[in-house]
Amino acid sequence: MRMSFRSIGLDRRRALWEVSVKDKPVALFSGLPVENEQEKQISLPLMTQAEHVMKDYSSTSLSLKAHPVSLLREKLHALHIVTNASLNDAKNGDHTKVAGLVLVRQRPGTAKGVWFVTLEDETGTANLVIFPNLFEQYRKALIQARFLMVEGKLQVEGKVIHILVSACYDITRMLAKLVYTKDKDLALPAFSRSDEIVHGKISSAKSGIEKNILPDARNFR
Repeated sequence: MRMSFRSIGLDRRRALWEVSVKDKPVALFSGLPVENEQEKQISLPLMTQAEHVMKDYSSTSLSLKAHPVSLLREKLHALHIVTNASLNDAKNGDHTKVAGLVLVRQRPGTAKGVWFVTLEDETGTANLVIFPNLFEQYRKALIQARFLMVEGKLQVEGKVIHILVSACYDITRMLAKLVYTKDKDLALPAFSRSDEIVHGKISSAKSGIEKNILPDARNFR
């Protein structure tokens, strides 16, 4: 989209402005240009890389410019959160902290209530194992987070690496701060659409309301 706008001499934000404010002549006036002197005087700031990336993810769930997590890597490093790729060099039993976009939530019927979650950062994916008692403790974060940070112990068996999670934190707000918006959910619609494989449905012990974790996700019974 960005390249398409540039081909006609417009920045992405300017092009969206043009589309949203221009009159659309109809009938006898169809196809005629509409001049508006006030619109010509409007100067819009260029979009930042973060804004471009977030807009890309909002529309296509990916971006060729950068990964959203890479834009936050400096802050994550300050919190001692490592990249998913670095887990390949870690040892069995090491304690670690990772963060990423939630790609998949799974609760196979044969797993006795154990949850499996996949996170993605700019370097790759991390596979999480969440036992039932921990899921109940961090239910809200695990269900609602689009950007999740976890800490736990590594389980390394050959080339297969899992994190046995001991704590979870919803840090989706960090992504929202990359762009300015009055609606905190407006900038991140695509991040909630992770794949979900659930055996049955999740019941809320507090409210008694039964609901799917993510209505837009693909559920397999």
